[in-house]
Amino acid sequence: MTESTFAAIRRVAAGLLVAAACAASACDEPLKDVAGPSPNLQPTFSSINTEVFETTDLAGRTSCVTCHTNQGRNPASGLNLRTDPFTALVNAPSRGRQGAILVVPGDPESSYLIRKLEGRDISGVRMPQNGPPYLTSGQILVIRRWIELGAPNN
Repeated sequence: MTESTFAAIRRVAAGLLVAAACAASACDEPLKDVAGPSPNLQPTFSSINTEVFETTDLAGRTSCVTCHTNQGRNPASGLNLRTDPFTALVNAPSRGRQGAILVVPGDPESSYLIRKLEGRDISGVRMPQNGPPYLTSGQILVIRRWIELGAPNN
């Protein structure tokens, strides 16, 4: 291989690396835009737990643990998101809707949590019960994505 051929391959490789880095950094920006009042929200359980379940967001939507806690009260609908939220949600039956599973890994459409957040085909009222404000469609989209990815405990 000649020196000029080697230099040309290096330039192409460098260009591809720059393009890949630009594409990778651009992937995060739409997610931040979509997440709206929870700009740090990611499709991971730890992020959803911190940004949605435990935190009142910038729009004023109250945290889920305001009602779903055993600290000083009985958790709403028996759903305690304070002590072990992953176990309380994933493959767990709903106490409000017989036969419904709160989070079905890989299947957001069958996950009763999504229906409660969107306010469709539910028993009782849309969550949070004291809304509006409710979660935005972008925040719900991030939760849907976590479920689509198999609802891992990450």
